[in-house]
Amino acid sequence: METITDVFFDLDHTLWDFERNSALAFAAIFEKHAIQVPLDEFLTHYVPINLKYWNWYRDEKVTREQLRYGRFKDAFDLAGYAIDRDTIDLLSDDYIAHLPIYNHLFDGTIALLDYLKPKYRLHIITNGFSEVQRRKIDNANIGHYFTTITDSEMAGVKKPNPIIFEYALTAAQADRKTSIMIGDCIDADVRGALGCGIDAILFTDAQTQTDPYIKQISHLSDLKNYL
Repeated sequence: METITDVFFDLDHTLWDFERNSALAFAAIFEKHAIQVPLDEFLTHYVPINLKYWNWYRDEKVTREQLRYGRFKDAFDLAGYAIDRDTIDLLSDDYIAHLPIYNHLFDGTIALLDYLKPKYRLHIITNGFSEVQRRKIDNANIGHYFTTITDSEMAGVKKPNPIIFEYALTAAQADRKTSIMIGDCIDADVRGALGCGIDAILFTDAQTQTDPYIKQISHLSDLKNYL
Protein backbone atom coordinates (compact mmCIF):
# COMPACT_ATOMS: atom_id res chain seq x y z
CA MET A 1 0.00 0.00 0.00
CA GLU A 2 3.03 2.31 0.16
CA THR A 3 2.51 3.39 -3.45
CA ILE A 4 -1.14 4.44 -3.05
CA THR A 5 -1.81 8.12 -3.79
CA ASP A 6 -5.59 8.19 -4.42
CA VAL A 7 -8.35 6.58 -2.36
CA PHE A 8 -11.84 6.25 -3.86
CA PHE A 9 -14.87 5.62 -1.62
CA ASP A 10 -18.41 4.57 -2.29
CA LEU A 11 -20.87 6.79 -0.38
CA ASP A 12 -24.06 4.95 0.65
CA HIS A 13 -23.55 1.99 2.98
CA THR A 14 -19.83 2.79 3.16
CA LEU A 15 -19.45 6.26 4.68
CA TRP A 16 -23.05 7.52 4.81
CA ASP A 17 -25.35 5.34 6.95
CA PHE A 18 -28.09 4.84 4.39
CA GLU A 19 -30.41 2.54 6.35
CA ARG A 20 -30.39 4.69 9.48
CA ASN A 21 -30.97 7.92 7.57
CA SER A 22 -33.58 6.29 5.35
CA ALA A 23 -35.58 5.09 8.37
CA LEU A 24 -35.59 8.63 9.77
CA ALA A 25 -36.80 10.00 6.44
CA PHE A 26 -39.62 7.46 6.30
CA ALA A 27 -40.65 8.24 9.87
CA ALA A 28 -40.95 11.92 8.93
CA ILE A 29 -42.97 11.42 5.75
CA PHE A 30 -45.23 8.75 7.25
CA GLU A 31 -46.16 11.18 10.03
CA LYS A 32 -46.54 14.07 7.59
CA HIS A 33 -48.88 12.13 5.29
CA ALA A 34 -50.61 10.06 8.02
CA ILE A 35 -49.60 6.73 6.51
CA GLN A 36 -51.17 4.06 8.70
CA VAL A 37 -48.52 1.37 8.40
CA PRO A 38 -46.20 0.45 11.28
CA LEU A 39 -42.81 1.77 10.21
CA ASP A 40 -40.89 -1.32 11.33
CA GLU A 41 -43.20 -3.56 9.30
CA PHE A 42 -42.87 -1.36 6.22
CA LEU A 43 -39.07 -1.26 6.46
CA THR A 44 -38.90 -5.04 6.80
CA HIS A 45 -40.37 -5.20 3.31
CA TYR A 46 -38.83 -2.06 1.86
CA VAL A 47 -35.13 -2.62 2.64
CA PRO A 48 -34.68 -5.81 0.57
CA ILE A 49 -37.00 -4.52 -2.14
CA ASN A 50 -35.02 -1.30 -2.42
CA LEU A 51 -31.79 -3.29 -2.74
CA LYS A 52 -33.36 -5.43 -5.46
CA TYR A 53 -34.49 -2.38 -7.43
CA TRP A 54 -31.09 -0.71 -7.10
CA ASN A 55 -29.45 -3.87 -8.46
CA TRP A 56 -31.88 -3.80 -11.37
CA TYR A 57 -31.20 -0.10 -11.90
CA ARG A 58 -27.44 -0.75 -11.82
CA ASP A 59 -27.91 -3.47 -14.46
CA GLU A 60 -30.09 -1.18 -16.64
CA LYS A 61 -33.17 -3.37 -16.09
CA VAL A 62 -35.35 -0.55 -14.73
CA THR A 63 -35.38 3.20 -15.21
CA ARG A 64 -34.95 5.78 -12.47
CA GLU A 65 -38.70 6.38 -12.40
CA GLN A 66 -39.49 2.67 -12.27
CA LEU A 67 -37.11 2.35 -9.31
CA ARG A 68 -38.67 5.26 -7.45
CA TYR A 69 -42.23 3.99 -7.96
CA GLY A 70 -41.73 0.23 -7.88
CA ARG A 71 -39.89 -0.01 -4.56
CA PHE A 72 -42.71 1.87 -2.79
CA LYS A 73 -45.54 0.04 -4.53
CA ASP A 74 -44.09 -3.41 -3.85
CA ALA A 75 -43.38 -2.61 -0.19
CA PHE A 76 -46.87 -1.23 0.44
CA ASP A 77 -48.41 -4.23 -1.35
CA LEU A 78 -46.54 -6.64 0.93
CA ALA A 79 -47.62 -4.59 3.96
CA GLY A 80 -51.23 -4.96 2.79
CA TYR A 81 -51.73 -1.20 2.50
CA ALA A 82 -53.84 0.09 -0.39
CA ILE A 83 -52.32 3.18 -1.96
CA ASP A 84 -52.82 4.96 -5.28
CA ARG A 85 -50.24 6.05 -7.83
CA ASP A 86 -50.51 9.77 -7.05
CA THR A 87 -49.86 9.17 -3.35
CA ILE A 88 -46.86 6.97 -4.10
CA ASP A 89 -45.44 9.64 -6.39
CA LEU A 90 -45.95 12.24 -3.66
CA LEU A 91 -44.31 10.04 -1.02
CA SER A 92 -41.42 9.23 -3.33
CA ASP A 93 -40.73 12.90 -4.01
CA ASP A 94 -40.99 13.72 -0.31
CA TYR A 95 -38.70 10.84 0.64
CA ILE A 96 -36.02 12.09 -1.77
CA ALA A 97 -36.40 15.58 -0.30
CA HIS A 98 -36.12 14.35 3.30
CA LEU A 99 -33.42 11.69 2.88
CA PRO A 100 -30.38 14.01 2.55
CA ILE A 101 -31.49 16.04 5.57
CA TYR A 102 -30.25 13.33 7.90
CA ASN A 103 -26.49 13.06 8.21
CA HIS A 104 -25.57 9.97 10.20
CA LEU A 105 -22.26 8.47 9.11
CA PHE A 106 -20.85 5.07 9.90
CA ASP A 107 -18.88 4.84 13.11
CA GLY A 108 -15.33 6.00 12.57
CA THR A 109 -15.94 7.90 9.32
CA ILE A 110 -14.67 11.31 10.42
CA ALA A 111 -11.70 9.86 12.32
CA LEU A 112 -10.74 7.84 9.24
CA LEU A 113 -11.06 10.78 6.84
CA ASP A 114 -9.01 12.94 9.20
CA TYR A 115 -6.35 10.23 9.24
CA LEU A 116 -6.31 9.75 5.44
CA LYS A 117 -6.64 13.34 4.25
CA PRO A 118 -3.01 14.42 4.95
CA LYS A 119 -1.65 11.29 3.27
CA TYR A 120 -3.81 10.73 0.18
CA ARG A 121 -6.13 12.43 -2.26
CA LEU A 122 -9.66 11.26 -1.45
CA HIS A 123 -12.52 10.80 -3.90
CA ILE A 124 -16.07 9.43 -4.13
CA ILE A 125 -17.62 7.23 -6.82
CA THR A 126 -21.36 6.70 -6.31
CA ASN A 127 -24.27 5.26 -8.29
CA GLY A 128 -26.70 7.60 -6.56
CA PHE A 129 -28.55 10.52 -8.12
CA SER A 130 -26.39 13.65 -8.46
CA GLU A 131 -28.54 16.17 -6.60
CA VAL A 132 -29.36 13.81 -3.73
CA GLN A 133 -25.77 12.63 -3.26
CA ARG A 134 -24.40 16.18 -3.20
CA ARG A 135 -26.93 17.16 -0.56
CA LYS A 136 -26.00 14.12 1.55
CA ILE A 137 -22.33 15.07 1.39
CA ASP A 138 -23.01 18.73 2.15
CA ASN A 139 -25.34 18.04 5.08
CA ALA A 140 -22.90 15.53 6.55
CA ASN A 141 -20.17 18.18 6.25
CA ILE A 142 -17.67 15.85 4.56
CA GLY A 143 -17.32 17.50 1.16
CA HIS A 144 -14.06 19.22 2.08
CA TYR A 145 -12.32 15.87 2.43
CA PHE A 146 -12.76 14.95 -1.25
CA THR A 147 -10.87 16.19 -4.27
CA THR A 148 -13.44 14.81 -6.74
CA ILE A 149 -16.94 13.36 -6.58
CA THR A 150 -18.09 11.18 -9.47
CA ASP A 151 -21.65 9.93 -9.79
CA SER A 152 -23.34 7.70 -12.33
CA GLU A 153 -25.34 10.55 -13.88
CA MET A 154 -22.12 12.42 -14.65
CA ALA A 155 -20.43 9.35 -16.11
CA GLY A 156 -23.51 8.14 -17.98
CA VAL A 157 -23.11 4.61 -16.58
CA LYS A 158 -23.18 2.91 -13.20
CA LYS A 159 -20.66 0.82 -11.30
CA PRO A 160 -19.43 -1.82 -12.13
CA ASN A 161 -19.28 -0.49 -15.71
CA PRO A 162 -15.59 0.29 -16.32
CA ILE A 163 -16.50 3.62 -17.91
CA ILE A 164 -17.42 5.17 -14.54
CA PHE A 165 -14.07 4.13 -13.06
CA GLU A 166 -12.22 5.52 -16.08
CA TYR A 167 -14.24 8.73 -15.76
CA ALA A 168 -13.35 9.02 -12.07
CA LEU A 169 -9.65 8.36 -12.71
CA THR A 170 -9.59 11.05 -15.40
CA ALA A 171 -11.42 13.56 -13.20
CA ALA A 172 -9.02 12.85 -10.35
CA GLN A 173 -5.96 12.81 -12.62
CA ALA A 174 -5.11 9.57 -10.85
CA ASP A 175 -3.17 6.52 -11.95
CA ARG A 176 -5.03 3.23 -11.57
CA LYS A 177 -1.81 1.59 -10.34
CA THR A 178 -1.64 3.94 -7.36
CA SER A 179 -5.38 4.03 -6.61
CA ILE A 180 -7.67 1.95 -4.40
CA MET A 181 -11.46 1.66 -4.10
CA ILE A 182 -13.38 1.00 -0.88
CA GLY A 183 -17.05 0.04 -0.98
CA ASP A 184 -19.74 -2.25 0.40
CA CYS A 185 -20.85 -3.91 -2.84
CA ILE A 186 -18.59 -6.76 -3.91
CA ASP A 187 -19.82 -6.59 -7.51
CA ALA A 188 -20.25 -2.87 -8.16
CA ASP A 189 -17.43 -1.47 -6.03
CA VAL A 190 -14.84 -4.20 -5.61
CA ARG A 191 -15.02 -6.40 -8.69
CA GLY A 192 -15.82 -3.34 -10.77
CA ALA A 193 -12.64 -1.62 -9.60
CA LEU A 194 -10.50 -4.74 -9.84
CA GLY A 195 -11.70 -5.25 -13.40
CA CYS A 196 -10.25 -1.84 -14.24
CA GLY A 197 -6.90 -2.56 -12.65
CA ILE A 198 -7.71 -0.60 -9.48
CA ASP A 199 -7.02 -2.28 -6.14
CA ALA A 200 -10.06 -2.61 -3.89
CA ILE A 201 -11.22 -3.37 -0.35
CA LEU A 202 -14.67 -4.67 0.61
CA PHE A 203 -16.41 -3.01 3.58
CA THR A 204 -18.87 -5.52 5.03
CA ASP A 205 -20.33 -6.64 8.33
CA ALA A 206 -19.94 -10.28 7.29
CA GLN A 207 -18.19 -12.22 10.02
CA THR A 208 -16.56 -14.63 7.58
CA GLN A 209 -14.32 -13.97 4.61
CA THR A 210 -16.54 -13.23 1.62
CA ASP A 211 -13.85 -14.05 -0.93
CA PRO A 212 -10.35 -15.24 0.02
CA TYR A 213 -8.86 -13.24 -2.86
CA ILE A 214 -10.42 -9.93 -1.83
CA LYS A 215 -9.25 -7.69 1.00
CA GLN A 216 -12.06 -7.17 3.50
CA ILE A 217 -12.77 -4.96 6.53
CA SER A 218 -15.68 -4.89 8.97
CA HIS A 219 -15.03 -1.44 10.51
CA LEU A 220 -13.74 1.69 8.81
CA SER A 221 -10.90 1.98 11.30
CA ASP A 222 -9.56 -1.32 9.94
CA LEU A 223 -8.49 0.58 6.81
CA LYS A 224 -5.53 1.83 8.82
CA ASN A 225 -4.13 -1.68 8.48
CA TYR A 226 -3.86 -1.07 4.74
CA LEU A 227 -3.43 2.68 4.35
